[in-house]
Amino acid sequence: MNDADKPLKSPFAPLAENSFDGLALARKLLRAIPVGALATLAKDTGYPFATLTSVATLHDGAPLLLLSSLAHHTKNIRADARASLLLAEGGKGDPLAHPRLTVVGRLAPIVDARSRKRFLRRHPKAELYADFADFGFWRLEPEAAHLNGGFARAADYRGADLLAPVAAAQCLIEAEDAMLDELNAQPREVRAALAAAAGEDKLSQWRAVGLDPGGLDLASGQAGARLSFTRTAENPAQWREALAEATR
Repeated sequence: MNDADKPLKSPFAPLAENSFDGLALARKLLRAIPVGALATLAKDTGYPFATLTSVATLHDGAPLLLLSSLAHHTKNIRADARASLLLAEGGKGDPLAHPRLTVVGRLAPIVDARSRKRFLRRHPKAELYADFADFGFWRLEPEAAHLNGGFARAADYRGADLLAPVAAAQCLIEAEDAMLDELNAQPREVRAALAAAAGEDKLSQWRAVGLDPGGLDLASGQAGARLSFTRTAENPAQWREALAEATR
């Protein structure tokens, strides 16, 4: 890896070398956090304008949003596509002690059935309004990201560092619906074990909501879990093998 390929590190809170995988945490936050603060540039004043929005991800990990054209943030985006999205992990104690990720990029409309299905798996209640005439899906193309993983754990990354390669995994993507249905038809203890392997509470009612070459996404209400693989899977057989390895 040459210097251009290495993630930039914040000069204010350097990562502890060999003790903390910041990029893995950034990717996990991107996949697992279902709600984020979306900041756009107000078209009338130019000031940052922050709102709260539901978030899912596309197969490569790019954030996927469902926005109303009547909302201020959508009007802002149509005038200037630049935006940032803050994804923060909750928990007990000091909120600032928990990790969070800020993703900076440009938003663009996306219209395809597979993206719609991925969003609604993560946010099933959105099906009530997803097809309203004023609603549409948007992809945030990451250009840069800043991770604050807690005290003395911060780093900057290129947007491309967050994304997973999917060009060679089309057969896996096409099989996603059937494979998720298969997982969700299993006893809930199976999904609880997957959530536990991802470091989450195994007592919650987890469901499988998305898969990709790098892992599996689970959800329980507004809680999210990301089970990441140690290797890339490009087809259903490789994916099942990687899932078995991750649970072991």
